[in-house]
Amino acid sequence: MDSVILFIAGISVVAVGLMVSIALHEWGHFFPAKKFGVYISQFMIGFGPTLVSRRRGDTEFGIKAIPLGGYVAMAGMYSPTPAHNRPETSTTGFFDQVVGDPGPGADAPTDIDIDQRSFYRLPLYQRIVIMLGGPVMNLLIAIVLYAVVLMGFGVPSLSVTVGSVSECVVPATETRAECAADDPVAPGAQAGILPGDRILSVAGEDVDEWFRVTEIIRTSPSRPVDVVVERDGAAVPLSVTPLLSERYASDEAGDILLDEGGNPVVEYVGFVGIGSAVENQRQSVTAVLPAVWDNVVGVVRIIVTLPQRLVDVAQAAFGPEERDPNGPLSVVGVGRIAGEIASVDSLSVADRVASLVGILASLNVALFVFNLIPLLPLDGGHVAMGLYEGAKRRLYRALGKTDPGPVNASKLIPATFVVVAILGSMSLLLMYADIVNPIKLFS
Repeated sequence: MDSVILFIAGISVVAVGLMVSIALHEWGHFFPAKKFGVYISQFMIGFGPTLVSRRRGDTEFGIKAIPLGGYVAMAGMYSPTPAHNRPETSTTGFFDQVVGDPGPGADAPTDIDIDQRSFYRLPLYQRIVIMLGGPVMNLLIAIVLYAVVLMGFGVPSLSVTVGSVSECVVPATETRAECAADDPVAPGAQAGILPGDRILSVAGEDVDEWFRVTEIIRTSPSRPVDVVVERDGAAVPLSVTPLLSERYASDEAGDILLDEGGNPVVEYVGFVGIGSAVENQRQSVTAVLPAVWDNVVGVVRIIVTLPQRLVDVAQAAFGPEERDPNGPLSVVGVGRIAGEIASVDSLSVADRVASLVGILASLNVALFVFNLIPLLPLDGGHVAMGLYEGAKRRLYRALGKTDPGPVNASKLIPATFVVVAILGSMSLLLMYADIVNPIKLFS
């Protein structure tokens, strides 16, 4: 029963966090648009029937029944066509009203006033600021959340605390895990090193990372090495003599090196027989931006290879294939993973919270990258259209021609509908796959 409650709690945390992220994304559009004087009729979280709303000034703020996004409705996001007497209201949401709206209410500003306060009348840089405001807000949220995870909770890393001590020395060419009667005693166990000891110094050198501990040991075979460990709050001096042992050579990534014949390369190094305990280690502020950047690169790679990944998802959804754990997910899949993390007993409360915060950080990175795709009705599509319009006007001025005016976006409506249909179909496929063949972190 407790696991079910925790599972639901994990889903709820991510769902609420996602809705807050969407609301802040739309606020990123709303705030600069208001500052630049654009007429905004609605600021809504969700879609479908309105559950609750309140009007402040010209804008109606509210929450709708389907919590799958949100939008800001601005006048003149698309310049009016000759067939229309007033600018159309379109939204920043996924289901953009690209055709038009039923018109302002009785208490709304006049058509002339709305036209003067239309998005398309703004200078190019202001339009770009408004449309980039949403994705940039998601990026800022991701940076803050990554800072919370990395600097507040830390990340699992090898520590200088001893996690395991081997009882004997097993040659690298053998795969057995148990000691034989004729196996020599491991130097670490013989020296009295115990699991839980925190290594303070090796060979007279203070150490604060496991890499340095192993480096000194590997280069000191058959020579006594002084080791000081902290045990029960006291410093305990020990002496260990690393055994000259054969081990498979590996590269920086930990992969075993092979010779020209394809055989593992064997090297002779000092061996003690101790392993590091994995602990959460807090990172410095300099680790935050590289972590966000790595996530951005990962999302870009997924988008670039999305057609093939969707084929793989379809094969897994309608066939026996396994889901790629690094493949795309829908909100259903994300919620399921959040529930699993919250309910698993092997993780501490801190690790569960850190994982859920990390999920929200990754979701915001995905929203940031996804919305920059230069296709309407996404934010990147509006930016691309604005840049095209600006370049066209500069070219006409350079050629001494009459200003061509705003781009007629109505010509792009069919393509926009196609994009919406594709994105909607993709979402339905991922949701179905996440229901019938979900990605599971814990089996």
